[in-house]
Amino acid sequence: MKTIGLMSDTHGFLDDAVFKHFDSCDEIWHAGDFGPDVAERLAAFKPLRGVYGNIDDKEIRAVYPEHLRFHCENVDVWMTHIGGYPGRYAPQVKPEIYTKPPMLFISGHSHILKVMYDKKINCLHINPGAAGNSGWHRIKTLIRFCISEEKIHTLAAIEIGNR
Repeated sequence: MKTIGLMSDTHGFLDDAVFKHFDSCDEIWHAGDFGPDVAERLAAFKPLRGVYGNIDDKEIRAVYPEHLRFHCENVDVWMTHIGGYPGRYAPQVKPEIYTKPPMLFISGHSHILKVMYDKKINCLHINPGAAGNSGWHRIKTLIRFCISEEKIHTLAAIEIGNR
């Protein structure tokens, strides 16, 4: 079993609450728009997986891909920054998500925390909202969940304060 701390859209701001809420996590996953210095601080704290977002510079893009597809505890995971959500997938993911759907699809960008199951493709979609201070969201959010034996469970949506 792995416990995952999921976040997105930090835009260069890393709230100290992240370290408290992700202390028990095995890995941190970041769904893009890191901004300056965030990736380095997270990677020094826990193993980090991530994708670049539309505001990320060439240094972040050199380390983190646009799309990251991998397996965690036998769960096929696809993470990308601009991915849309069930019924409204982004054009760049639409062809593959319908022909080769993952079990877990993670995106960021919207700054809206969403956890939705897509019955058409048997896929759980998670957008952790935004953990930074930039954007139109009012509350900074994170997601923590577990993956074991091909199952995603014990999911918690966490509010870490006003932006």
